[in-house]
Amino acid sequence: MSDTTAVGAITASQGAPFEVRDLVLDDPRDDEIVVRIVASGICHTDLSAQNQVIPFPLPALLGHEGAGVVERVGRGVQTLKEGDHVLVSFNFCGECAQCVTGRPVQCDTWVPRNLVGGSRMDGSSPVHLADGGALHSHFFGQSSFATRAVVRAAAAIPVPADAPLPMLAPLVCGFQTGAATMFQVLAPELGHTVAIFGAGGVGLAALMAARLTPATRIIVVDVVPERLALAEELGATHTVNAASVDSVEAISEITGGRGADRIIEASGNTSVLKQALTTMGTDSVVAIVGAPPFGSEVSLDILDAIVKGPRIIGVNQGRSVPRVVIPALVDHFLNGRMPFDKLIRTYPLADINDAIHDMHSGSTIKPVLLMPDAA
Repeated sequence: MSDTTAVGAITASQGAPFEVRDLVLDDPRDDEIVVRIVASGICHTDLSAQNQVIPFPLPALLGHEGAGVVERVGRGVQTLKEGDHVLVSFNFCGECAQCVTGRPVQCDTWVPRNLVGGSRMDGSSPVHLADGGALHSHFFGQSSFATRAVVRAAAAIPVPADAPLPMLAPLVCGFQTGAATMFQVLAPELGHTVAIFGAGGVGLAALMAARLTPATRIIVVDVVPERLALAEELGATHTVNAASVDSVEAISEITGGRGADRIIEASGNTSVLKQALTTMGTDSVVAIVGAPPFGSEVSLDILDAIVKGPRIIGVNQGRSVPRVVIPALVDHFLNGRMPFDKLIRTYPLADINDAIHDMHSGSTIKPVLLMPDAA
């Protein structure tokens, strides 16, 4: 353990509110860096861990959409230096068959490294409570609800020094998931109809990406009128308020009964997924990115699937190679093609519980925490 200190937002037990506590960090190992976190997005995955839908051990330091500045580098790190501005993406081993063939999001050890481990793979934690109490960390290899984080250098992606880090932080999970799923998995063609179920950060990032494809129609389905209005502002050709109309019937009417060609389900609600599957057109592709609790199931009309021949694909992180995808998304943002800032509202770290409340109520699409050192 070193004398590097930080403060971070800790959740002590299932569903417990976050509390800002003093922390102490280890020195970085040879392949690690210390990042001064400037901002961190809040994602539904963090809340799933807080509420134990994802069984991450508690008490915990969460956060996995970190953006900041490199403060220290391990002895073996050659790709980064002190002062570099970086976004911190998910953790991966870099050695298994999936990693070495360009599929790090399907790493053999992705789940323990990111979702349920609570430590490095050897059981150690790089961050500790200053008072010596128990703490689990290394969430997605970073635990970025803190002013500093120890992360593997391979997971840190450099960005331009003049880029606004708070606006870029959600790119490493939520926005990457929506946009990369649209670009790389769904890849709409000329004449296609895209249907996006869920107008949160993931769904609206998918919408921004869909606008940059040849898709002819882009339909967004949600139940919050303000989010649907924003979807129209961002380029949706049609919006459907599922609180007042049947979304399946509405999409059938919009498409003349053909159904949608490319569908992304981003709500994580199994009843919404059922609606999405019912809107499938012939030879359609359905990407499931919303994450309900483990063990969730949904039924499917088998004969309809046989006739229409769809592909139904579970997608994690947009199937991204972050070092390729994230710089491209940063470029799209900086050049005005993907205005991610329209989805973001910033909060001080101390107001994390207010940010989560606003996220639940729908008044904020993507909350981003600003760290005290960045004030």
